[in-house]
Amino acid sequence: MEWSIPTYVENIIDRLEENGFSAYIVGGSVRDILIGKEPSDFDVTTDALPEEIEVIFKDYTTLEVGKKFGTVVVVQEEGIVEVTTFRSDGEYLDGRRPERVFFSKNIFDDLSRRDFTINAMAYNKNTGLIDYFNGMEDLEKKKIKAVGNPQERFEEDYLRIMRALRFATQLEFYIEEETYNSCKEYSEYIRDISIERIREEFFKIVLSKTPSYGINLMKDTGVLDVILPEITKAIEFNQHNSHHDKDVFSHTLCVLDKTSPILHLRLAALFHDIGKPYTLTIDEKGIGHFYEHDKLGAKMAKEILQRWKSSNELIEKVSILIYKHMTQHANLKEKGLKRLLAALGEDEIFTLLELQKADRSCSHEEADIEDLLEREESIKNIIQNKEAYDKNQLAISGYDVIELGYKQGKVIGEILDYLLEKVLEKPELNHKEKLIETVKQNFNQVKSEK
Repeated sequence: MEWSIPTYVENIIDRLEENGFSAYIVGGSVRDILIGKEPSDFDVTTDALPEEIEVIFKDYTTLEVGKKFGTVVVVQEEGIVEVTTFRSDGEYLDGRRPERVFFSKNIFDDLSRRDFTINAMAYNKNTGLIDYFNGMEDLEKKKIKAVGNPQERFEEDYLRIMRALRFATQLEFYIEEETYNSCKEYSEYIRDISIERIREEFFKIVLSKTPSYGINLMKDTGVLDVILPEITKAIEFNQHNSHHDKDVFSHTLCVLDKTSPILHLRLAALFHDIGKPYTLTIDEKGIGHFYEHDKLGAKMAKEILQRWKSSNELIEKVSILIYKHMTQHANLKEKGLKRLLAALGEDEIFTLLELQKADRSCSHEEADIEDLLEREESIKNIIQNKEAYDKNQLAISGYDVIELGYKQGKVIGEILDYLLEKVLEKPELNHKEKLIETVKQNFNQVKSEK
């Protein structure tokens, strides 16, 4: 096969070899090349010590961010490369990092400490592929398997459980039995890992081609109980409604898979019905209702994402999509659509519509989304025709109102609100002269009092 390695990476390997050292690309970049995927970054492993690496690359910018663990970052204009000394790890006491590392001259030691066989391969153009643990075979078999004893690998870093689930989801692989059983056995220890590390692995699962696969793996291994207990109530939760042929959890996973891999959209899909198990009421006909589950869901999603230390921007984007997802059932006229457009903006309104179409499509086999498609076209027309839906789009500003003789203050906002209401009803009114005339006709009393 062809090994296409960027020149800036080859230069690092060549320079290390010219100075008498061994050097290889290692880990994820090797795996990605073998499966025909372009690597997002490259790591190099070598028998040169960190101090020797710094000397060899003294004419480059180098960063010592991981020097204690043998890593020196070499900065080049084309990209940065982490260059790490062959090492074996000492005892892990915190389930994350070894208390100390031992530098080695043997690449076997270095590959032995890695998490999974598919990530424990190395390559350079002179030696070829180094594969002590049959990683290539596991790639061909679509298998996630721990290097050596999976219990030992997970005890070293419990995040590797999440990584196993994430790789299985992203690559659409299965997890080898002993590794899978160890995931289940040690899943509760994930609570000892920093939430930021968990969050990043979880988000990668959510953004995968078929995120439901990863969510189900988390459910079956017990990981979901640890990191997202709120959603487990949705599992096999009967909706008692003929408009839904799935339990809440199955419906949620269907919606998740039907949405585009945009983080806030996928998270909104995952959480959009999280409030349903807490809001179920059954009427006299035995039909289930979930009044205000959208509001509760938005609140719960906000609390979860805050717990995960997510950005405020992400939290707000997810929350408003959940809060507004039930507007799909409202009979919105043009004025109502403009209000919805004002609340979400021109980009997010279509994100909401994608969520709503997926939600409707996953409700039952005969679900019809024709009205949502018509709504989508109506909103496109509003935007294309540049019809005002926000005060900032009025042909008159607060300064124009002040020039008419009104003092700054609450009344200016009231006037603009009034004008927007008129324009929402009659878009043809949105001309400066007409709006000024409307102000004069309806606010003369307020003006005279000033």
